[in-house]
Parts: sequence; structure tokens; C-alpha cells
Amino acid sequence: MINLWGLRLVIIGVGILFYGLFWLWFSRQPKRAIPVGENIIVSPANGRVVKIMKFNGPVIAEKWNKGLVTLKTSDVAKRGWFVLIMMTPLDVHWQRAPLAGKTISTQHVPGKFKNAVFKASSLSALQNERNEILMKTKKGKIKVVQIAGLLARRISCFVKKNQAVQKGELIGFISFGSQVALLLPENAKLEVEEGSKVKDGERVGVMQ
Repeated sequence: MINLWGLRLVIIGVGILFYGLFWLWFSRQPKRAIPVGENIIVSPANGRVVKIMKFNGPVIAEKWNKGLVTLKTSDVAKRGWFVLIMMTPLDVHWQRAPLAGKTISTQHVPGKFKNAVFKASSLSALQNERNEILMKTKKGKIKVVQIAGLLARRISCFVKKNQAVQKGELIGFISFGSQVALLLPENAKLEVEEGSKVKDGERVGVMQ
């Protein structure tokens, strides 16, 4: 009986140690050299760019599983860019401000918790729970959308309405695999393409 309980304690201890090490790795926060220049755009997330598309209208809408997935764009610009970044559990999951500016609003949108990695290039994950951070910068309005995934049951937003934010400043965190979308006005010139690996806080384009 003593040996059995001892074995159980060892298994529990190993499990706790493994979880602790995994969480330390998952929540790591590497130092980033944020590029200087008010027109330089940095990536809001660490991961892979899975979709880049232009928007022209008040919303992005796409059919998915007999339903309609939508994302408001009119609060950013009439025309612009939509950039979708996929994060696996191995990626850094902190989000950073793409440009310096002021937070106009933050909005939590309830939703599902579908897989955000499988078929990541589709807009299906927009039906998931998400948090939208709308910012005003000297070069125009931008929006960062934090999107939950199958395991990402918690989205943390670190900024509030009317808060001044520096470029590269931490603005949020999402647990486990998920996605982050970036909406930019049409005067943005992207320097990444679909399939590009990006790091949070590193240059991805410029505002012209």
C-alpha cells in the first residue's frame, strides 16, 4: 500500500512539474527590438500569416457551414487590408500594438470555441469568441482582433478606452492555439505575404 501511494505521488509530482514547465514555456515573453518610426507597422502577434485580403465595404462576410461569418470594418476605413495570423501552442501568445496611438474602444464578442488552427486560412474562426481593440493613430484607424480557439478559453485585454498606447506595447494575451487579425486602412503597404512567419513587435509594413 505504501509503495502504491508513493508511486501515485511520484506520478502527480511529475505531472505538476511537466505542467509548470509547459506553462513557463508557453507564457514566455521574449524581448523585442521595436523599430523606430511612426509609420512602421509591427506585427501584433507571433505566428504565421495565413490570409491577406482587401476589404471594400462595411463588413467582411463569408459563408461557413451554412452560416455567415462577419467582421465589422467600417470603424477602421471604407477600404483596407485584413491580415490573419495563426498561433499554434508553440508560438508566443502575447499581443502588441502595431502602431502608437490611442484606444478608441474594446469590445468583447461572445462566440464559439472552434479549432482556430485547422483550416486557419478560412474566416471560420471569426465565429469564435473574440475581443476587438480599435485604435486611432496618426496614420489612421487600425483594429486588432484577438480570436479564441478550441483550447483558448481565455482572452486577456490589457488596454481600456481612451488609453494612450506605444507601438510594441503589450495589449493582450490569449491562451493556447488561436488567431489574431489585423485591420489596416488602404494606405498601409504590407511587407509580408501569406505563409510568412512573423514575430510580435517586428516590422511587417509601413503606413504611406
